[in-house]
Amino acid sequence: MSNGVNGFLGDTPVRVIVKLLILSVAVGFLMSIFGLYPHDILLAARDFVIDLWNTGFKTLGRLGDYLLLGAAIVVPVFIVIRLLSYRR
Repeated sequence: MSNGVNGFLGDTPVRVIVKLLILSVAVGFLMSIFGLYPHDILLAARDFVIDLWNTGFKTLGRLGDYLLLGAAIVVPVFIVIRLLSYRR
């Protein structure tokens, strides 16, 4: 079983824990220097999703506007063309 755990982790469990601790301290130090905190990152991710959601619906609203604007020209032209080709 020890070989399976070592194979999964890539090293012995104690060495992996030590590596993760050192890496966590280094990343935490860098994040502190740049003023990044987990709560701020989560709020930024949430705001990004909300903005994307709102922008997506605004785009769909604009798509409907474009559809109506184009239809105001295309449908009458289509009807005129069909009427002219029907007479032949």
